[in-house]
Amino acid sequence: MIETTQCYLIRNGLWLMLLRNKKKNDINEGKWIAPGGKLEAGETIEECAVREVLEETGLYADHLVQRGVVEFHYEDSSSELITVYTCDQFHGELKECEEGTLAWIPEDKILDLALWDGDRVFLKKLLDHETEQFAVVLHYSRSGELIKVTERE
Repeated sequence: MIETTQCYLIRNGLWLMLLRNKKKNDINEGKWIAPGGKLEAGETIEECAVREVLEETGLYADHLVQRGVVEFHYEDSSSELITVYTCDQFHGELKECEEGTLAWIPEDKILDLALWDGDRVFLKKLLDHETEQFAVVLHYSRSGELIKVTERE
């Protein structure tokens, strides 16, 4: 299983989101997601989140809060385990991202974006300010359709 991270940077009711519109052959093309990426050998999952935020945004995440985990299962493909963070303490200068367009989105507009259907499941928890960590399992078809959602205790 591939291990990855996502980190939602939040400031004054705005969330930094990434529209994936620059990479070729991108499974996320046209979708809004949080900055994040794959765990590298020898790093912790938190170190991965900090590194990916810096690489994709130019911002240094000073205080991460782990919010939950999401398992993505795709028919005929490898699975992915994503650790989801939020961060409201960061510094640096926002830079252009090679993977897509970064934008500060008002919290009440997040669910209006072109998102993966499964992302809506856990984003609702974040937007409702739930404090319990979540564990969600999402099953997708080959065509990218969400076919099953399971929440773990």
